[in-house]
Amino acid sequence: MNTEIIFLVEEDSVSGYFARALGHPIFTEAETLEELKNNIRDAVRCHFDESELPRIIRLHFVKEEVIAL
Repeated sequence: MNTEIIFLVEEDSVSGYFARALGHPIFTEAETLEELKNNIRDAVRCHFDESELPRIIRLHFVKEEVIAL
């Protein structure tokens, strides 16, 4: 049993937030960060059996920046 699961979270200026789990085929999106957190909880509950649910969901925020020369 894994005690935690990690999601990479990216923000899109047009459509909100996207999240994908590392090591598991779990993807979700939402317009707000609070909605995304709820969607992630729901997706994790759907993906794992009750006895296999991770105890911690860790979010890693990925931010891309472009620097012009």
